[in-house]
Amino acid sequence: MSVHSEIKRVTTSTLKELKSKGQKIACLTAYDYSMARLVDASGIELILVGDSASNVMAGHETTLPITLDQMIYHAQSVVRAVKRALVVVDLPFGSYQGNSEEALRSAIRIMKESGAHAVKLEGGEEIKESIVRILSAGIPVMGHLGLTPQSIYKFGTYSVRAKEEEEAMLLKSNAKLLTELGCFAVVLEKIPGKLAQEVTDSIDIPTVGIGAGAGCDGQILVVHDMLGINQNFSPRFLRRYADLYGVMINAFTEYIKNVKEGDFPNEKESY
Repeated sequence: MSVHSEIKRVTTSTLKELKSKGQKIACLTAYDYSMARLVDASGIELILVGDSASNVMAGHETTLPITLDQMIYHAQSVVRAVKRALVVVDLPFGSYQGNSEEALRSAIRIMKESGAHAVKLEGGEEIKESIVRILSAGIPVMGHLGLTPQSIYKFGTYSVRAKEEEEAMLLKSNAKLLTELGCFAVVLEKIPGKLAQEVTDSIDIPTVGIGAGAGCDGQILVVHDMLGINQNFSPRFLRRYADLYGVMINAFTEYIKNVKEGDFPNEKESY
């Protein structure tokens, strides 16, 4: 019997056990109660309340504008729905970089006010103090290396990271550092598959890939992307599992037609 089928409530220890037994970890994002309820019911292991809510829920161009209060609101909505999955929440831009005391305050607010199970931070050596301080309070931390969207203006592009040897070596070093500090897992975003495999094999904690090949211990996608609700984002790593954009537009247009023609509501739908 797989570890997956035995799980009643996913914890950080569950993810490490899945890695040790060679079982893959499935992760998706969610930002609201209704979607989180569906995702959790599917049997997913990890739900990320991502700062990608800035893009898919609020319509911003980047993840930078979303605030800590807004992240807590989304996390509260998700936590109310979830009965099984591990819920991880992104610390948003400006809530942890450069100030470890601010980082701890931000993490504590997320945990206390939302009831989430862990937080995620982008970066390695440069945010070491913040990670240490958050972990010292007993709050589980998930790392994030490779393409880190909160640093998009520094990179200037969303293209693949760590293709050059120097950046690849730094990423490997940071992955080991995150492991040694006590992070329970690390997201690897948009890096070469060979490098992601090397990192995965070299550390004891699970790696979760997005655009990082099949060698990672787990995979994550933004739920609106994989359901085909968001039609404006088509990177190579994205597989669309549905075309909900088409389904929903058809439903809306059919509803409009029925209303205009006086066909809705009909006699059975009236009191």
